Order: sequence, then C-alpha cells, then structure tokens
Amino acid sequence: MKVLVPVKRVVDANVKVRVKSDQTGVDLANVKMSMNPFDEIAVEEAVRLKEKGLVEEIVAVSIGVAQAQETIRTALAMGADRGVLITTDTDAEPLAVAKLLKALVDEEKPGLVLMGKQAIDGDNNAVGQMLAALLDWPQATFASKVEISGDKASVTREVDGGLQTLSVDLPAVVTTDLRLNEPRYASLPNIMKAKKKPIDMKTPADYGVDTAPRLKVLKVTEPPKRSAGIKVESAEDLVMKLKNEAGVL
Repeated sequence: MKVLVPVKRVVDANVKVRVKSDQTGVDLANVKMSMNPFDEIAVEEAVRLKEKGLVEEIVAVSIGVAQAQETIRTALAMGADRGVLITTDTDAEPLAVAKLLKALVDEEKPGLVLMGKQAIDGDNNAVGQMLAALLDWPQATFASKVEISGDKASVTREVDGGLQTLSVDLPAVVTTDLRLNEPRYASLPNIMKAKKKPIDMKTPADYGVDTAPRLKVLKVTEPPKRSAGIKVESAEDLVMKLKNEAGVL
C-alpha cells in the first residue's frame, strides 16, 4: 500500500510570532521555519506502518514556496521514500490545498492519506475533511491510534466522553492528533540519504487548480497583553475582590 503524507512549512512552534508593523500579516523575515508538528506525527505514523510491513511506499507532499523542499527533506530523513513539491508563492487556502491534493491522489492512487489534523499557523482544521469530501472517501479525524488490517483501518479518536473507535474502508483520509505517537529525530545517516531521494517539482497549473485567494485579510493584531496579578492576604479578600472588582461572582 502507498501512503500519501501532506507536510506544511510553518513557523517553528518554539518561535514567538511577531506581527508586521502595518498589521498585514505575520513577520516571517529571519524566522526559523519547521514542519508542522501534526504533520510530523503523520510522517512518523506512516513510517511505523511501513516498519510493520503494512506500507510499501511513503510519498511526502508539500504545497508552498520553493523553501518547502527543506520540509520535504525532513520527512524523507524520517523515512519517507520520495517527495512532491507543488510550488506556489501564494498562501493557498484550505479548499485550494484540498483540490491540489485530490489531483495528486488521482495521480498517485495511494491506499491512505495520512495528514495532520491542522496546521499551527492557520489553525483551520479543514483540509482533511475537504479532501475526503472531494474524493468521496471515508474519513477519520483526530486519530490517537491507527491500526491497519487488510482493506480496513481501525482508528481510535478522543472525544469529550472518552474514546471513540471507527472502522473505515480503505482508501481513506485519516488526520492525526497529538497523542498518536512521538515523532523520531532523524539520524545523521538518514539525513544524508534524504539528500539523494527524489523530489518532483510541480505547479498548480500542472493540475489545473486555481489557487487565487478567495479571502482577504483585513488586519492582523497581537492579543492584548495581560495585566499583572495581585496577591491577597486571605480567602475573604479574594472573594471580595472577585465580587466587587472583577465582577465574576
């Protein structure tokens, strides 16, 4: 079985995001970029399935600027077999990403699309669901455990009341959650090997997909800074201040 794993280049999770002075967006100048953490989990799970002998080939795909090759190389170093980069200078919206992935799925014909539930930059949590709808495939979101048996996948997901286990027919779209696994660090030999693995360069025009934005960002602002807290002498003082000053009681 072939697995397709979309990976996105985002601002590193440990970097404090800064807003541009003109409030048109996030300042990306001289900012460390990394693979989206949820996508790292998806790559790790695909590699584990391959190590179990359930997967023959892992294809990592990214949609974005040319520098996203670095993100694909990271996936290749973790264990993916080859990559596809669909280059675009525009920040593709979820529907455009889903359409591009559908076109790639039609071309590659994978038995499973394994992807992060959302990207930490846009937090849209939409591409996986849109892709499943466009493909008319079963979907299982927020996976905390994935088991493959024959032509079915058993996916455990966390819900408010506990755990829910779904059985979906393959091919399917599965989106990964934080508790699914702990992504591995790529070893130096694997990083060197990844440099020799192929990356196919494509454009949205190759798939006949229009990535022009449908939405317009009006303004981006930082959240308001929190005011300093105060210390109280007793529980009675706390209750009084919550009631009279904060107005929450």
